[in-house]
Amino acid sequence: MRMRPTLSWTPAEDLPPGTTDLEPVADALGDGGVLVLSGAGISTESGIPDYRGEGGSLSRHTPMTYQDFIADAQARRRYWARSHLGWRTFGRARPNAGHRAVAAFGRRGLLSGVITQNVDGLHQAAGSEDVVELHGTLTRVVCLSCGAFSPRRELARRLEEANPGFEPVAAGINPDGDADLTDDQVGGFRVVPCALCGGTLKPDVVFFGEAVPPPRVEHCRELVRAATSVLVLGSSLTVMSGLRFVRQAAQAGKPVLIVNLDQTRGDQHALARVALPLGTALSTVAHRLGVA
Repeated sequence: MRMRPTLSWTPAEDLPPGTTDLEPVADALGDGGVLVLSGAGISTESGIPDYRGEGGSLSRHTPMTYQDFIADAQARRRYWARSHLGWRTFGRARPNAGHRAVAAFGRRGLLSGVITQNVDGLHQAAGSEDVVELHGTLTRVVCLSCGAFSPRRELARRLEEANPGFEPVAAGINPDGDADLTDDQVGGFRVVPCALCGGTLKPDVVFFGEAVPPPRVEHCRELVRAATSVLVLGSSLTVMSGLRFVRQAAQAGKPVLIVNLDQTRGDQHALARVALPLGTALSTVAHRLGVA
């Protein structure tokens, strides 16, 4: 039986409430060695909605799973039509104050690393270096037959040529770059194969229901071991791919701090959860620390 991925969780009633006190975050950053773990919530101020917050995309949209993408040609057609349209909007997103603050902390030497669950590339666009993209990136595609990688912009050009006049109006865009389209809007959208071998193309991202590559997981575990504390930014930590690093840090006795408006699955492991908008919170901390 095919299992569906974890898309939600039920908060425990005894979880500590959120705070607006930024002092613990400022203290941790001031001490240095902070490992940042970011999620979709840090990109909402760039116009990319998150999955689970107020108005999150899961209220109207079920993400593509790896199993469906592999098994169903019609599911791939639907995905690529929606993703092709979403890419146009996704590519116009720009870093916001939260991304810029993380990059500034990195330049000041306060961070030991950045792990992001996002596939939007906005941390790098803001100037952060050596970002571990836990779930991959939308800027590349991979052939499932020959394993060749190619730039997403090249695929976008080929899809434009194969689908002239494809200009539906999407109801929304999602954190994975997938636009909301009806089956009628998808219509007869043409999917193009790998230019080298004719195989099936997939974005170089980890779909729901797909495992993060083990070497990448181990690299992240090494970053947790090397960090003095972990700062979670804009992630509900619903999926285990991110939650496991919070649990690892807590088990090692390393402070975990969370900045997220809503409760998270990792609150029980955190010293505090700051319930403030990320751009405002991180800009305030940067000002307190004298970080430009």
